[in-house]
Amino acid sequence: MRTRPAAVAGMFYPADTAALERAVGRLLASAPPGNEVPKAIIAPHAGYQYSGPTAAYAYRLLEERRDVIRRVVLLGPAHRVYLQGMAVPSVDAFTTPLGDVLIDADAVRQVLELPGAQASDEAHAHEHSLEVHLPFLQSVLDDFSLVPIVVGVCPAQQVEAVLEALWGGDETLIVVSSDLSHFHEYAEAREIDEHTTERIEACESTLHGEDACGAYAINGLMLAAKVRGLQVRTLDVRNSGDTAGDRHRVVGYGAYALA
Repeated sequence: MRTRPAAVAGMFYPADTAALERAVGRLLASAPPGNEVPKAIIAPHAGYQYSGPTAAYAYRLLEERRDVIRRVVLLGPAHRVYLQGMAVPSVDAFTTPLGDVLIDADAVRQVLELPGAQASDEAHAHEHSLEVHLPFLQSVLDDFSLVPIVVGVCPAQQVEAVLEALWGGDETLIVVSSDLSHFHEYAEAREIDEHTTERIEACESTLHGEDACGAYAINGLMLAAKVRGLQVRTLDVRNSGDTAGDRHRVVGYGAYALA
């Protein structure tokens, strides 16, 4: 079996299995339970000490669907390579300290038939925006397969087409990985992120990279949400100045549920 090994274990989250289980468990326990059953979530992807508390707000909601969700379509921005369009891997599984997550090969082939999609293991090899979500998913779900998609510069309509093709039913969860504003002073970042949150809640599909690094994926999800009549609920918005960093140059984090 060909696997994509963990690239940021020991940096963005603990590399030791037991330590990782404890870290994710503490984060989930600190987040409030929810009543809704989301079809999709948006959650951040920084180091757990920075964005983990916010991500946990979204993942706590999935515990009620542990035995229902069997496939996760995970989209995140390209940080390591320049990418036009979207990239899926050719491997059979992604590995974390919590074990292997099998790739849905049929779904990957389906993605490759759509405009803007390509196969690129290079785009996935060192990308953290997808990897940091896997331990959360492995902790709140039972057996599931993964459709990992790195999204580069890409029209929202192409992302929407992928989401529509893979939408499925209750067995399929969509996760979009994104942080919010980057490297502003604390008060300015809060103002920017508040405005971005208002636009996400309104299902606008015109976000830019300055608003959220996962803007291209979010924009596609917003188009799909409008077609499907989903409503967005904001779960948590904060920044690194609230968690583990100073307040001079902060990164914003938001968690949102779509149902």
